[in-house]
Amino acid sequence: MTVERGRRVVTGFWAEFWEFIKRGNVVDLAVAVVIGSAFARIVDSLVTDIITPAIVSPALAAANVDSIQEWTVGNGIKIGLFLAAVLNFLIIALAVFAAIRLYETFRHRVLGMEEADAPPDPVVESQERLTGAIERLTTAVERRTP
Repeated sequence: MTVERGRRVVTGFWAEFWEFIKRGNVVDLAVAVVIGSAFARIVDSLVTDIITPAIVSPALAAANVDSIQEWTVGNGIKIGLFLAAVLNFLIIALAVFAAIRLYETFRHRVLGMEEADAPPDPVVESQERLTGAIERLTTAVERRTP
């Protein structure tokens, strides 16, 4: 009796787990994480290998410094690493913003995928008509009541 009950509990657990895995949002989330990770590597390479050297190299040459990461203050406080992280964040944020803005512009102008007015929901329309009818009925009853 207890073995059978235990088997049902385990089977039910695995069945529920399988249903959870089969849900679309779990799979979509997994795909989004993988694609996001790959995109993060692309953006990081763009910033580290192309944009940062183009922007920072002239400033570092003027300051006679080989690398921003080597800047230290006091007893080994590596302020250069912090500044590099802040600079990388700002450049990555700018690159992502520019990419999204470019995509949105492309989508609206070239593909003509402008946001069309969505057709009205029939349920909402019927509720609005019903509300109007109730208001008219209430007004008529109030007029007749002394």
